[in-house]
Amino acid sequence: MTTMRDVALRAGVSTKTVSRVFNDDPHVLPDTRALVEAAMRELNYVPNALATTFRAGRASVIGVAVPDVVDPFFAAIARAVEDTARRHGLSTLVTSLGENPDDERPALESLLGRQLTGLVIAPVGTDHSWLERWRGHTPIVFVDRAPVDLLTDTFTENDEAGAHLATTHLLSHGHRRIAYVGDMVHLSTETNRVEGWRRALRDAGVDVDERLVASQVSDRASAASALQRLRSLDEPPTALFSANARSSMALAHVLRGDPLPFVGFGDFPMADTLTPSVTVIDQDPRRIGALAAERVFARLQPDAGLGLDEVTVIDVSLVERESCAL
Repeated sequence: MTTMRDVALRAGVSTKTVSRVFNDDPHVLPDTRALVEAAMRELNYVPNALATTFRAGRASVIGVAVPDVVDPFFAAIARAVEDTARRHGLSTLVTSLGENPDDERPALESLLGRQLTGLVIAPVGTDHSWLERWRGHTPIVFVDRAPVDLLTDTFTENDEAGAHLATTHLLSHGHRRIAYVGDMVHLSTETNRVEGWRRALRDAGVDVDERLVASQVSDRASAASALQRLRSLDEPPTALFSANARSSMALAHVLRGDPLPFVGFGDFPMADTLTPSVTVIDQDPRRIGALAAERVFARLQPDAGLGLDEVTVIDVSLVERESCAL
């Protein structure tokens, strides 16, 4: 494999000059640049990424860890990080954490061991204090879900306000028995969303019936089971608030032929083309991913700590469609 030293010998310059040309240093004289670029072409030179990592102390890669890379919401975050990283000349390394909190730490340690430029995480775990020792070397940014026992850069949606908005909207349609359908209620997102659901009911003078809370709804089978239980109550719900897009997609399938009014937190593919189309609390995952990636690069600057809020909460909005007014 051709090395930087080989290019330097062919061009008659130092290896430092070759490095400056490759990194587009504007102070290299035009004639020298032309010699080096010609030698690179003749020798088919490509940089040694491993050697670059050793010199810089970190790889030219941003890690992205999300619960499921197939989930449209998290896929959009990962894509936005990738697009932003590419503009800065870096690549991305994406991994799925799964749903088991115990699997999170080994997966993250495997990524961090690669000496990343930065790491963007949508967590599933219940303790992130162990990441503190990594923060001095690697910018770590959490997205969608807040870390537990760790203060670091975080970009989340206004989950409680969004759930309150969704539930209030259903209340405005005359519903008083509104079920909460979610997935992993230990996560900060769902903890805040279930509280927003409760607060909206209390604000409307409606008693909160905890029997209307259905958790661990992540696929069609669990959605069908949850709906069967809810509908068997002595006072079954007349409407549903779905706390995340995955639950909403499962519900949309199960409710075909026997619909209930519902609003979902988070848009999802074809939500606007279903019959009925699904009313949602709109998130902006691409914006979240882009903000997270830009924060990584900001933290790499010498004045990284100046004027940057560690916790950023992003507003959400209601997109009204047909499913709330059945």
